Amino acid sequence: MQNRVPPVLASAPERARAVQAVLDKHGPEADRRRELTPEMVDALVGQDLLRMLLPKSMGGQEVDLIDYCKACEAVAWADASTGWFVNQSNVSMATSAASMPYEAAAATFEGPTAGLAWGAKHDKSQAIRVEGGYRLTGTWSFASGGRHTKWLGAHSAVQNPDGTPHMRYGRPDDRSFVFLRSQAKIVDDWHVLGLRGTGSDSYTVEDLFIPDSHAPARDIPDERREKGPIYPIGSTLLYAMGFCSVTIGIARRMLDTYVTVAKGRHSRSSPMAMINNHAIQREMAVLEARLSAVRAFLHEAVREVYDASAKGTLDVDLRMRLRLATTWGMNEATDVSIACYRGAGTMAISEKAPFERRFRDAMSASQHLQGMWPMAEMVGRHLIGADNVVQFI
Repeated sequence: MQNRVPPVLASAPERARAVQAVLDKHGPEADRRRELTPEMVDALVGQDLLRMLLPKSMGGQEVDLIDYCKACEAVAWADASTGWFVNQSNVSMATSAASMPYEAAAATFEGPTAGLAWGAKHDKSQAIRVEGGYRLTGTWSFASGGRHTKWLGAHSAVQNPDGTPHMRYGRPDDRSFVFLRSQAKIVDDWHVLGLRGTGSDSYTVEDLFIPDSHAPARDIPDERREKGPIYPIGSTLLYAMGFCSVTIGIARRMLDTYVTVAKGRHSRSSPMAMINNHAIQREMAVLEARLSAVRAFLHEAVREVYDASAKGTLDVDLRMRLRLATTWGMNEATDVSIACYRGAGTMAISEKAPFERRFRDAMSASQHLQGMWPMAEMVGRHLIGADNVVQFI
């Protein structure tokens, strides 16, 4: 990656749209390689799209979250894997930096090429508390974009040397550990249906020393040092709004393409051209309404949460509303993508056509934890006052 710091003159969505042509051109090659091409990564760095959420105090942008959603959507419109990476790295880096000591965070994430990738939390890792830091051992998966970042991270509960849980702030200590990618053993196991360009490999570290300065408790208010409105929202909902925007971007591209196809195609299964088919005309309108509705709901919920966070009034009700908007949005956007793929007919299955790769990307994005229906069930229990386990908000 080119290590330059460009002036940030345009808005985040404008800068995202500026890279679409490059991402669109190289998307098929990234899918084949199972990682972004150098041209794609350079385009992201050239528009400084990996530091949109990083604190301004560390050279980041702290962009308005509606602009952030629009930027993720615009990137994903061109290439879904790139959009996924942009969101993953932005949220991971920003929420970690906000809870690290300033000097350590500023040095770690200096420049537009640093990036941070990490895998999902699980209960099979080990982080032992030692003098000045921790000894970390474990294997994690789904490090989206990790082939292009300088840093990897991992989540783990902390143990004392005698094996008992380490307690802090009156509860078991749970931390995110940040270390150089070169310190991990990378496992090339990303052989999947879609989002192939994310290169979401697994990785292992064994008895790796992590200093206190690189072991933030990123979603614990007691350790949050940055005061901007982004950071109290927390990593889970920030990931959710970005990934939802990615699925909307995929669906928008699928629908745009379906419209173009319908204008000039005559399906063999119908006696009339697609453009004159009343059923297709109605379907186009309904799909446009569904996609526009979920986008509006997402942006409304994001604005409410962002503004409340800025005022110090962010509560569970608003968090639940954003959870519902993101979970609903990911599922509705996926259904729009499916409808476009089916409507395009036989041509959609060809690798040369503009549907096949994006359909695979849409299906893979839909399987993420953020889009699972139990999230909506939790919101429903909250709305009616039933017994509830509140999580992922």
